[in-house]
Amino acid sequence: MSGITKDMTIGEILETNPNVAPVLLGIGMHCLGCPASQAETLEEAAMVHGIDINDLMKEIEAL
Repeated sequence: MSGITKDMTIGEILETNPNVAPVLLGIGMHCLGCPASQAETLEEAAMVHGIDINDLMKEIEAL
């Protein structure tokens, strides 16, 4: 998916493409609407959840 980077916040990503939500939920990021997600980058969230950011980006790009 072009336009989505690991430096974008979860909130920005969901505004750009809501279809990313099931991918994030599927890897355990269940708090997509919480205040932290509005300020946390995808890379930061991946690190907190123990997810490899490169693998996650591949999944998102495949949408």
